[in-house]
Amino acid sequence: MFKISNKTLKIIFKILFVIFIAFFVSNLFLRLMYPVNYGDYIEKYSKNFGVDPYLVAAIINVESKYDEDARSHKDARGLMQISLVTGEWAFTELNIDGYTLDKLYEPETNIMVGCWYLNVLQEEFNGDLRLVLAAYNGGSGNVSKWLKDEKYSKDGKTLDRIPYKETEEYVNKVLRYNEIYRKVYKNGFMEEERFIKNNFVYLINNFKKLLKKFVTIVR
Repeated sequence: MFKISNKTLKIIFKILFVIFIAFFVSNLFLRLMYPVNYGDYIEKYSKNFGVDPYLVAAIINVESKYDEDARSHKDARGLMQISLVTGEWAFTELNIDGYTLDKLYEPETNIMVGCWYLNVLQEEFNGDLRLVLAAYNGGSGNVSKWLKDEKYSKDGKTLDRIPYKETEEYVNKVLRYNEIYRKVYKNGFMEEERFIKNNFVYLINNFKKLLKKFVTIVR
């Protein structure tokens, strides 16, 4: 019968231990780099307004890094950096009373308005994600103007290039983050949150057992 020596067992266990640590740390690192707060609001309002929740999460990260008190030099506010004009427009269209500037700092309100506005842009630009994001950052009026200019659009429907460097970088960054969020939180934000809460203690306990076993074997 084939037997595995203690030396071989130690090597195998060391490799498995390193793989376990690497997997745990890499997943933790990704969640720290690409966090999701207010996942319940993101899922609720993205569903209500027919927008991609991963896109919303990516936009929040790029716009404010999940700082609900963020305020730009252009006076855009909150998680999704909603402008004062867009906020007032959204409240009017959604028939919501009591609009004030401070409302834009409320996470639920800000995400609701942001998702509504993304839906408006999706309808205006036929769901073209690059155009939607360019409009979110650079203004829908500018995007419409660029589409009519042959220097930026040959077919009048898509942009061959974006003249604003900041907007071009913004679009590419959000698209990249969108794909990362989709991979890291593939089970959805709320499912992921429940999974982490339910399994955190289990994971720590098993990690301790594994660590003890590792120490015993390598001695």
